[in-house]
Order: sequence, then structure tokens, then C-alpha cells
Amino acid sequence: MQLQSFGAALTVTGSMHLLTVGERQILIDCGLFQGNDELEARNREGFPFDVQALEAVILTHAHLDHVGRLPLLVKLGFRGPVYCTAPTAGLAETVLLDSARLQVDGYRHDLRRARRQGVPDEQVPPPLYEEEDVHRALALLRPHLEFGETTRVAGLKVTPERAGHILGSAYLLIESAEGRLLMSGDLGNRESGLQLDFTPPPHADAVVIETTYANRTHRPWPATLAEFRDALRDSVRQGGKILIPSFAIERTQTILHTIKSLMDAGEVPRIPVFLDSPMAARATHEYFEFGDELIPEVRDALQAGEDPFRPSTLHVVPTSAESQRINKYDGPAIILAGNGMMTGGRIQHHLKHHLWKPSTSLISVSYQSPSSLGGRIVTGADHVRIMGEEIAVKAHVYTIGGFSAHADQDDLLAFLSTTGTPRVWLVHGEPDVMASFLPVLKERGLTGNLMPDRQAVDLTGPGFPQGLPPGFDAAPTRGAQAEAGE
Repeated sequence: MQLQSFGAALTVTGSMHLLTVGERQILIDCGLFQGNDELEARNREGFPFDVQALEAVILTHAHLDHVGRLPLLVKLGFRGPVYCTAPTAGLAETVLLDSARLQVDGYRHDLRRARRQGVPDEQVPPPLYEEEDVHRALALLRPHLEFGETTRVAGLKVTPERAGHILGSAYLLIESAEGRLLMSGDLGNRESGLQLDFTPPPHADAVVIETTYANRTHRPWPATLAEFRDALRDSVRQGGKILIPSFAIERTQTILHTIKSLMDAGEVPRIPVFLDSPMAARATHEYFEFGDELIPEVRDALQAGEDPFRPSTLHVVPTSAESQRINKYDGPAIILAGNGMMTGGRIQHHLKHHLWKPSTSLISVSYQSPSSLGGRIVTGADHVRIMGEEIAVKAHVYTIGGFSAHADQDDLLAFLSTTGTPRVWLVHGEPDVMASFLPVLKERGLTGNLMPDRQAVDLTGPGFPQGLPPGFDAAPTRGAQAEAGE
């Protein structure tokens, strides 16, 4: 069993792992790199393996950094099956079509600007893929994976189990004559306000585990709920707009359910709530079909025919024209819009119009990359550039980290506690965060290492490399330290 990571090795994005057993190869996840220009440039490097030699792809869940390059893989010749759970298939369609639309819109915008500047068309990078490429990829989806049931994939036994991260998210037990491998995908926060806990995993010879928050623990859910309630109360008293940038999948549904619960209990006033994210509105429909993955309170409401994601004052905003009209609304209102890191989407329009007002509140409930617009705002910038304009930051800024959909250090250790004494490979984390997790593993009798970028490792053979990968710089990065929730 050999594994090469072509994404999410020594970084938190672009998850893609090539598993080779004998002569057979499968790909686990096929994610898009998101972040700074250097990371995003990797999306255009192509695939450093023979795409047509792959026998199959397995998706752990539908976040863009785990599925976003799948249409490109198909565009370059992959024609095999793509295995996933049914909820992942439904959400992947929404995520990938939105990704294609944004890429095409961005390309057209860049092309117009280049022509005004006299730049030749061929110097403008085209979109990685378009809508027709997405539809070809979706046609390959095989939503046959069921939690706890084993499926044969390229001669391997693959058993998915509930990961508790987002709807449909799974970790994978992969078995062959060479050994037992656990691929964690992204694991959930055991104090989620929406998802059930992950299922305890079995013993394994090797574990490849995400480490987004391996250096910290989340605030307990009751404290998070109280912090969010108080932020809403304070914001209503200020009388202005309450902006909540949010990721379309899991975070938006959690926030909507939490707002509804607080309003129904009389703990916050019933002010208008605008859901200004068509993608989030589409994604929410998937939750009605798969309520058995959700906490009892939400599952029971769904089974009773209720909508646990609809506060009584909710208005869904379908068009950009209607989005702009929200700014004419007088009085306090909650505006829930994408995207979570404020790097694009309709939230930028609302920030441009309201961030400079002292009566405005900005409640950050999602991860903020330090280099992103959201990261600069939550770390205290007094001016930011939005849609070509310098905007003063006069709004009250609240950062609430307990809504995270990712496992923290305690959750990761709980996951590993039932796996025996496997070799533990760390992925999907900032390098300094992963390095700080190694001595924690050692204290618990586990041997761990950072998965090297693009270098093949033998998962179950003799020997296990010690120390950090060659060339690794353990100097702290800001990465996970500034995170706000994702």
C-alpha cells in the first residue's frame, strides 16, 4: 500500500491522495486548492499521474477543496466510476455547478478588463472547466456508498462510516491483503449544533488524518450558543445591519437553525433574516432527505414535517437585483450571505455598503484565512479594499469560533483512541499545527509523521520515517491560529 498526496500535504486545502496497491490505483478526493495565488496556481499544474490509469475515485464529502478538480480530471480523460454517499452526490452537483459558473464569470470579467488594457485574449487564463465538464463528471458519480456497508472498489474492500463533518461526509476503511488503512477525510466537531458525532473507527495499520485544528480545542457548544445570542442582542441594539458571512454547506444550516431556536425561545428579537445565498438555499434542500445524520432535535423536526432551518422572519433572496435592494431596508436585519471568508460572493456587496457604518455588526462564524479579506477584518484592519474601493472598518466585529465543523484536538484523539497503534500520517493542516500535534501523539503511544507533498510513502511496509519531512520549515505560520470556525 503506497500513498501519494497531491493536495492537503503540508497545507489545508486541495485534498487529493493517490492510493496504489500492486498495479491498481484509486484516487481519494479530488479537491481544488483555495487560498493565496501560489496555492491556487497549483490547480493549473495538471495531474502528476496518468489520469486514464485510475480505476476509480472515492469522495469523502462535497466541500470544494475535496471535489473541486473532479470536472478537470474528467476533462483530461478520466472515465471511471466516482464513488460517494448519496448526500455527497447531491451536494457535489450544487458545489461544482457553482464553481464552474464563478470561473466562467471571472474569466469573462478578466477578459473584458484585459481588452480595455490592450492585453491579448490568449494571455488571460481560461476557466479550469465549464458547466458541460461538470455534467460529464456528475454522470460518473456512483452514490452507492452506505455507512457501515462494504463495497468492492478496484479489488479493495471499502467501508465508509459517518464522519460528522457535513451532510454525507464519510471516513473510509480500506482493506487489502497488504493491510487496513483509515482515510479520515474531514472529521466533525463532536459538539456540532447540527451533525451527529462521527462513528468510532476500528483498528487499522495506518491512519491518514486531517489536522485542521490539531493544536486547539473548541469552545463548548453551550458557551458558543450564549456568545452568539449575546452578539445578536448587542447588534440589534445598535440598530444597523447584522452581516454574517457563511459557507453554504453546514455552516449556513447551523446558523439558520440556531437563529430560529433563539427567536422561538424569545432570546433574541424577531427581526428580518435575509438568506442571500442561492447556493445555500439549494444545499439546504438536501438536509430534508437525510435527516438521520443530524442531531435528534433537527431530525425529529424534519420527521414531523417542520422546517428547522426557517426562522419565521426568513426571506430567501434569489437574484442579485433583490440582493441589492436589501440595502434600502430601514432598521436592523440579519444578512446571511456567502462566502464565508468574504473572498467573493454577495457578502462583498453588503460589506461595501455597511462595513463603514458604526451601527453595523459583522459576526464571523467561519474560518478566516489570514490572507483573505475576512482574515484582515477580524484581525483588526482599519481599512480594506472591497470591489475596487478602500472601505473603512467601523462596524462592530464579533468572532465566534465554536461553530466549527472540524474536529479539534480532543476530537482527533478520540477518533484515534479506538484504532489500536497504527502509523499516523497527518494531512490537511498548517505545517506548524501538525508539527505541534506530533508530541501529543507520542504521549499517547502513537507514532506520527507529516505526509510529504507528492512523495510516495509505504503505508504498511517495514520501517516508518521519523522526524519532519525534508526541507520542512517549522517556523509558525498564522494559519489555524487565526481561524474563526471552518
